[in-house]
Amino acid sequence: MLEPHHPEAVSARLKLSPVERRNNSHFISLKTQRSILFVTSEIADYIKAGGLGEVSAALPRALQQYYDVRILIPGYRQVLAQIGHVEEIARLPASAGIPECGLGRTITKDGLTVYVLLCPELYDRDGSPYVDEFGADWSDNDIRFARLGLAAADIACGTADPHWRADLLHLNDWPSGLASAYLAWRGQHIPTILTIHNLAYQGLFERERLSHLGIPDAAFQIEGVEFHGKLSFLKAGIYYSSHITTVSSTYAKEITTPESGCGLDGLLRTRAEEGRLDGILNGIDKSWDPSTDPSLVSPFTADNWWGKRANANHVRQSFGLALSRGPLFAVVSRLVHQKGVDLAISAAETIVSQGGQIVITGRGEARFERALQALAERHPGSVGVRIGFDEVDARRMYAGSDFLLMPSRFEPCGLSQMYAQRFGSLPIAHRTGGLADTIEDGVTGFLFGEPCVHRFRDAIKRGLETFRSRSRLAAMRRAAMSRPHGWERSAFKYKEVYDRACHIAAAVQA
Repeated sequence: MLEPHHPEAVSARLKLSPVERRNNSHFISLKTQRSILFVTSEIADYIKAGGLGEVSAALPRALQQYYDVRILIPGYRQVLAQIGHVEEIARLPASAGIPECGLGRTITKDGLTVYVLLCPELYDRDGSPYVDEFGADWSDNDIRFARLGLAAADIACGTADPHWRADLLHLNDWPSGLASAYLAWRGQHIPTILTIHNLAYQGLFERERLSHLGIPDAAFQIEGVEFHGKLSFLKAGIYYSSHITTVSSTYAKEITTPESGCGLDGLLRTRAEEGRLDGILNGIDKSWDPSTDPSLVSPFTADNWWGKRANANHVRQSFGLALSRGPLFAVVSRLVHQKGVDLAISAAETIVSQGGQIVITGRGEARFERALQALAERHPGSVGVRIGFDEVDARRMYAGSDFLLMPSRFEPCGLSQMYAQRFGSLPIAHRTGGLADTIEDGVTGFLFGEPCVHRFRDAIKRGLETFRSRSRLAAMRRAAMSRPHGWERSAFKYKEVYDRACHIAAAVQA
């Protein structure tokens, strides 16, 4: 018999009717009185630049079965345009060089409360949350995201929303890293969890910015915010937070090594030894279902592949490729060095020479965009490239492709491989981070060791051999599509981390 809080038991109870829930004593005991503030720089409901946006939309919703979870996000131009009217519930005071701002509150259609920072001078701009329309970092990013961290601390302390305060802050990546530091400098013992989605982005600024951000001079040291002579928002979050999580168990081990620790491996090893570092795999939401997804040209299941073929033909046509019965490979990725785009370009000749086709979409470094366009020009009818990103196109590419290429040099978690598996596309990926945790080599995809073109080509050849065996291809597709990728188990693991952090904080204050 399952324990009442086991994720499978939780999932079963969530399917009960309201009357059945009232008669189920275990369900009533699930939700605690704790209040959680999820602090993020992006959320897919309104704006996203990467996987963090997807996680920020899904994880808080999954956690609602346990807690009163609310989200805090900057009021970017794109966010306010989608929300429309926002009720301002408070004014947050200026501090050092951080301007005052309004705190707005809105509720999503499904009942999730979202706090929005109302500060036009910082957020009313075109571009992404982090860069302008030309791809350059905003020159005042330190102030923009210090404002986010300071607001989170104010909400936790109960000085922002007069009717709600957070019992725990869940911070995400460097943009919210200063929140735990601001609490520490105020002498507040409110527990904070920092999730590292990508250690390579650290939020580095010059030492001279300390006074503008209200950071005490004494904090600029190794045991504080200093990182090789600069101020690091991410290090501040790691140093001052109660607990650190990252987005896969393999990545949690990798970041404690000099090879993958980005200079923070020593501090992260210490946190791991203290039992304060966990890897919790991300999930994907329930919209990734090929039998019901309205984006697809035709639905399909693991037992009926006709719809997959229809999506493949549509993708070929939309990318200007010739109709073919050969394998279709897809790349849906940011076009940057981390993602191994150069390896995919080098391996393209192998795919084309074996009768395969490749469709590629994404945006990133100009050199890779140019190289991919040149690749398509060399192989008309076999390689199609679309610079940019469209959600519907991406879903159809996952649904229509036979294989997804993911030769990432490092990948903290990765969502694309999960999307692909759910849609019957077998990922071919480097054995690193979340890719190693979500792909079973030869069963739900193909993994290769050293991130070099030779090993990548070997894995591609294994995929091509599988494609020629229809029974083996079908078996691997079924295994990939049946792999559990939902958020239930991950949410339960976060609950364990939250509860442990709150218990420790309560013991310290007692």
